[in-house]
Amino acid sequence: MILAAGLGTRMRPLTDHTPKPLLKVANKRIIDYALDHLNAAGVETAVVNKHYLPDQIEAWAKQISSPKIVISDETDQVLETGGGVKRALPVLGTEPFYVLNSDCFWTDHGTPALERLAQSWDNAMMDCLLLLCDPKHTTGYDGSGDFVMDAEGRLKRQTQNGLCFIGAYLVHPRLFENAPAGRFSMNVLWNEAIANQRLFGISHQGHWLHVGTPDAIKAAEDYLAKS
Repeated sequence: MILAAGLGTRMRPLTDHTPKPLLKVANKRIIDYALDHLNAAGVETAVVNKHYLPDQIEAWAKQISSPKIVISDETDQVLETGGGVKRALPVLGTEPFYVLNSDCFWTDHGTPALERLAQSWDNAMMDCLLLLCDPKHTTGYDGSGDFVMDAEGRLKRQTQNGLCFIGAYLVHPRLFENAPAGRFSMNVLWNEAIANQRLFGISHQGHWLHVGTPDAIKAAEDYLAKS
Protein backbone atom coordinates (compact mmCIF):
# COMPACT_ATOMS: atom_id res chain seq x y z
CA MET A 1 0.00 0.00 0.00
CA ILE A 2 1.13 3.54 -0.79
CA LEU A 3 -0.17 6.28 1.53
CA ALA A 4 -1.20 9.21 -0.68
CA ALA A 5 -4.16 10.81 1.11
CA GLY A 6 -2.37 13.50 3.13
CA LEU A 7 -3.08 17.22 2.87
CA GLY A 8 0.57 18.21 2.39
CA THR A 9 0.20 21.34 4.52
CA ARG A 10 3.96 21.77 5.10
CA MET A 11 4.48 21.77 1.33
CA ARG A 12 2.22 24.77 0.69
CA PRO A 13 1.88 26.73 -1.55
CA LEU A 14 2.99 23.92 -3.91
CA THR A 15 0.17 21.70 -2.66
CA ASP A 16 -2.56 24.31 -2.98
CA HIS A 17 -3.52 22.79 -6.33
CA THR A 18 -1.49 19.56 -6.52
CA PRO A 19 -1.45 16.58 -4.15
CA LYS A 20 1.94 16.21 -2.50
CA PRO A 21 2.63 12.74 -3.98
CA LEU A 22 2.31 14.20 -7.48
CA LEU A 23 4.90 16.93 -6.96
CA LYS A 24 8.13 16.30 -8.84
CA VAL A 25 11.70 15.77 -7.69
CA ALA A 26 14.25 15.65 -10.52
CA ASN A 27 11.39 15.67 -13.07
CA LYS A 28 9.74 12.63 -11.51
CA ARG A 29 6.67 12.44 -9.30
CA ILE A 30 7.53 11.58 -5.71
CA ILE A 31 5.03 8.71 -5.70
CA ASP A 32 6.66 7.21 -8.79
CA TYR A 33 9.82 6.55 -6.80
CA ALA A 34 7.69 4.34 -4.54
CA LEU A 35 6.37 2.51 -7.61
CA ASP A 36 9.93 1.87 -8.74
CA HIS A 37 10.71 0.19 -5.41
CA LEU A 38 7.55 -1.93 -5.59
CA ASN A 39 8.16 -2.99 -9.17
CA ALA A 40 11.73 -3.97 -8.34
CA ALA A 41 10.39 -6.11 -5.48
CA GLY A 42 8.00 -7.91 -7.82
CA VAL A 43 4.84 -6.40 -6.32
CA GLU A 44 1.97 -6.88 -8.77
CA THR A 45 -0.78 -4.82 -7.08
CA ALA A 46 -0.56 -1.61 -5.06
CA VAL A 47 -3.39 -0.06 -3.07
CA VAL A 48 -3.24 3.76 -3.10
CA ASN A 49 -5.51 5.82 -0.84
CA LYS A 50 -7.02 9.14 -1.85
CA HIS A 51 -8.50 12.05 0.08
CA TYR A 52 -7.03 15.44 -0.88
CA LEU A 53 -7.62 16.43 -4.54
CA PRO A 54 -8.72 12.85 -5.22
CA ASP A 55 -9.47 13.35 -8.92
CA GLN A 56 -5.79 14.00 -9.58
CA ILE A 57 -4.78 10.82 -7.75
CA GLU A 58 -7.35 8.90 -9.81
CA ALA A 59 -6.04 10.41 -13.07
CA TRP A 60 -2.47 9.51 -12.15
CA ALA A 61 -3.49 5.93 -11.28
CA LYS A 62 -5.09 5.44 -14.70
CA GLN A 63 -1.72 6.16 -16.32
CA ILE A 64 0.08 3.42 -14.37
CA SER A 65 0.37 -0.05 -15.90
CA SER A 66 2.70 -1.66 -13.35
CA PRO A 67 1.97 -2.43 -10.64
CA LYS A 68 -1.81 -2.60 -10.95
CA ILE A 69 -3.28 0.27 -8.90
CA VAL A 70 -6.33 -0.21 -6.68
CA ILE A 71 -7.76 2.97 -5.16
CA SER A 72 -8.91 3.07 -1.53
CA ASP A 73 -11.39 5.91 -1.16
CA GLU A 74 -11.03 8.10 1.93
CA THR A 75 -12.73 11.21 0.61
CA ASP A 76 -15.35 11.04 3.39
CA GLN A 77 -12.83 11.67 6.20
CA VAL A 78 -9.17 12.01 7.10
CA LEU A 79 -8.08 8.63 8.46
CA GLU A 80 -4.33 9.22 9.01
CA THR A 81 -1.71 6.54 8.55
CA GLY A 82 -3.33 3.81 10.64
CA GLY A 83 -6.95 4.39 9.75
CA GLY A 84 -6.10 4.52 6.06
CA VAL A 85 -4.39 1.14 6.10
CA LYS A 86 -7.20 -0.38 8.18
CA ARG A 87 -9.84 0.74 5.66
CA ALA A 88 -7.86 -0.92 2.85
CA LEU A 89 -7.44 -4.27 4.65
CA PRO A 90 -10.21 -6.02 2.67
CA VAL A 91 -8.18 -5.63 -0.53
CA LEU A 92 -4.74 -6.14 1.03
CA GLY A 93 -5.22 -9.83 1.80
CA THR A 94 -4.34 -12.03 4.75
CA GLU A 95 -0.55 -12.14 4.42
CA PRO A 96 2.12 -9.53 5.31
CA PHE A 97 2.17 -6.53 2.95
CA TYR A 98 4.36 -3.49 2.34
CA VAL A 99 3.30 0.03 3.29
CA LEU A 100 5.16 2.99 1.77
CA ASN A 101 4.83 6.72 2.37
CA SER A 102 4.53 8.86 -0.75
CA ASP A 103 6.39 11.95 0.53
CA CYS A 104 9.84 10.39 0.65
CA PHE A 105 12.03 7.85 -1.08
CA TRP A 106 15.43 6.26 -0.77
CA THR A 107 18.41 5.07 -2.73
CA ASP A 108 19.59 1.50 -2.29
CA HIS A 109 23.14 0.32 -1.82
CA GLY A 110 23.46 -3.43 -2.32
CA THR A 111 20.36 -5.56 -1.82
CA PRO A 112 17.21 -3.41 -2.28
CA ALA A 113 15.50 -2.38 0.95
CA LEU A 114 12.14 -4.05 0.22
CA GLU A 115 13.90 -7.31 -0.58
CA ARG A 116 15.80 -7.03 2.70
CA LEU A 117 12.53 -6.47 4.58
CA ALA A 118 11.09 -9.64 3.05
CA GLN A 119 14.24 -11.63 3.81
CA SER A 120 14.24 -10.41 7.42
CA TRP A 121 10.59 -11.18 8.11
CA ASP A 122 9.95 -13.74 10.87
CA ASN A 123 6.26 -14.50 11.08
CA ALA A 124 6.53 -16.17 14.48
CA MET A 125 8.22 -13.18 16.13
CA MET A 126 6.98 -10.12 14.25
CA ASP A 127 3.80 -8.20 13.64
CA CYS A 128 5.57 -5.28 11.92
CA LEU A 129 9.07 -4.69 10.51
CA LEU A 130 10.17 -1.08 9.92
CA LEU A 131 12.83 0.28 7.57
CA LEU A 132 15.08 2.58 9.61
CA CYS A 133 18.07 4.78 8.82
CA ASP A 134 20.90 6.52 10.63
CA PRO A 135 20.04 10.26 10.51
CA LYS A 136 23.53 10.91 9.12
CA HIS A 137 22.47 9.15 5.91
CA THR A 138 19.40 11.30 5.23
CA THR A 139 18.51 14.45 3.32
CA GLY A 140 15.62 16.70 4.40
CA TYR A 141 15.28 15.14 7.85
CA ASP A 142 15.69 17.44 10.84
CA GLY A 143 15.02 15.01 13.70
CA SER A 144 17.36 12.98 15.88
CA GLY A 145 15.80 9.54 15.59
CA ASP A 146 12.70 7.52 16.49
CA PHE A 147 13.79 4.06 17.63
CA VAL A 148 16.66 2.01 18.97
CA MET A 149 17.19 -1.69 18.11
CA ASP A 150 18.43 -4.50 20.29
CA ALA A 151 20.70 -7.27 18.95
CA GLU A 152 17.71 -9.13 17.45
CA GLY A 153 16.27 -6.03 15.79
CA ARG A 154 13.48 -5.55 18.34
CA LEU A 155 12.53 -1.87 18.68
CA LYS A 156 11.99 0.59 21.50
CA ARG A 157 11.24 4.30 21.29
CA GLN A 158 14.22 6.62 21.46
CA THR A 159 14.09 10.19 20.14
CA GLN A 160 17.73 11.06 20.82
CA ASN A 161 20.60 9.35 19.00
CA GLY A 162 18.24 6.79 17.51
CA LEU A 163 17.42 5.51 14.05
CA CYS A 164 14.71 7.31 12.08
CA PHE A 165 11.74 5.62 10.44
CA ILE A 166 12.01 6.23 6.71
CA GLY A 167 8.52 5.59 5.41
CA ALA A 168 8.41 1.87 4.57
CA TYR A 169 7.47 -1.23 6.50
CA LEU A 170 6.19 -4.78 6.24
CA VAL A 171 3.17 -5.59 8.39
CA HIS A 172 0.88 -8.53 9.12
CA PRO A 173 -2.88 -7.80 9.10
CA ARG A 174 -3.19 -9.30 12.59
CA LEU A 175 -1.68 -6.11 13.99
CA PHE A 176 -4.99 -4.37 13.16
CA GLU A 177 -7.25 -6.82 15.01
CA ASN A 178 -7.77 -4.46 17.97
CA ALA A 179 -7.23 -1.22 16.05
CA PRO A 180 -9.40 1.81 16.84
CA ALA A 181 -12.25 2.81 14.58
CA GLY A 182 -11.87 5.77 12.25
CA ARG A 183 -8.90 8.10 12.37
CA PHE A 184 -5.67 7.00 14.08
CA SER A 185 -1.91 6.96 13.59
CA MET A 186 0.14 3.81 13.04
CA ASN A 187 2.07 4.90 16.13
CA VAL A 188 -0.87 3.56 18.18
CA LEU A 189 -0.33 0.07 16.79
CA TRP A 190 3.46 0.33 16.88
CA ASN A 191 3.28 1.15 20.60
CA GLU A 192 1.10 -1.91 21.10
CA ALA A 193 3.60 -4.03 19.16
CA ILE A 194 6.47 -2.64 21.26
CA ALA A 195 4.61 -3.60 24.43
CA ASN A 196 4.21 -7.11 23.05
CA GLN A 197 7.85 -7.18 21.85
CA ARG A 198 6.70 -7.72 18.26
CA LEU A 199 7.90 -4.50 16.56
CA PHE A 200 11.20 -4.99 14.73
CA GLY A 201 13.38 -3.01 12.36
CA ILE A 202 16.28 -3.24 9.95
CA SER A 203 18.83 -0.53 9.24
CA HIS A 204 18.75 0.79 5.68
CA GLN A 205 21.83 0.35 3.52
CA GLY A 206 21.56 3.50 1.46
CA HIS A 207 20.33 7.08 1.70
CA TRP A 208 16.88 8.45 2.60
CA LEU A 209 15.38 11.60 1.09
CA HIS A 210 12.52 13.19 2.99
CA VAL A 211 10.61 15.69 0.86
CA GLY A 212 8.52 17.47 3.46
CA THR A 213 8.85 21.14 2.49
CA PRO A 214 9.44 23.15 -0.70
CA ASP A 215 13.09 23.66 0.26
CA ALA A 216 13.51 19.90 0.61
CA ILE A 217 12.80 19.43 -3.10
CA LYS A 218 15.97 21.28 -4.08
CA ALA A 219 17.98 19.49 -1.38
CA ALA A 220 16.82 16.12 -2.74
CA GLU A 221 17.60 17.14 -6.31
CA ASP A 222 21.07 18.32 -5.29
CA TYR A 223 21.77 15.00 -3.58
CA LEU A 224 20.58 13.00 -6.59
CA ALA A 225 22.69 15.09 -8.94
CA LYS A 226 25.81 14.50 -6.84
CA SER A 227 25.22 10.77 -6.38
